[in-house]
Amino acid sequence: MRPFYHPDIKDITVEGLLYALSDPVRVEIFAEIAGADCPKTCSTFRIIADRKLPKSTLSMHFKILREAGLIRSVRKGIEMHSTTRCAELQEPFGELIGAITGAFARQQSKTRPRKKAATK
Repeated sequence: MRPFYHPDIKDITVEGLLYALSDPVRVEIFAEIAGADCPKTCSTFRIIADRKLPKSTLSMHFKILREAGLIRSVRKGIEMHSTTRCAELQEPFGELIGAITGAFARQQSKTRPRKKAATK
């Protein structure tokens, strides 16, 4: 099996980061991985924004995030475990990544209705 490509930090560009995060599905995937306290598997994201995504589409989104330098993926058996590279990206890009994911979270809170609490 071919190893995953992860660009060196010096090869990551602002344009590549912005392109990868310009798609609503990819920014949602990235935001969820960034907010997690452990690596996330691809199967975690089979349903995004109440839509079921085909595995091939999900693989393509992960490849774009990985090749832009936003995530690092490790294959464990048949699963791919992904984490962000936020710590590595902090020095060259400052608060850019945090600003984008923060804006996305604010946008989501306005556009998605909150779940109502169960009443007794």
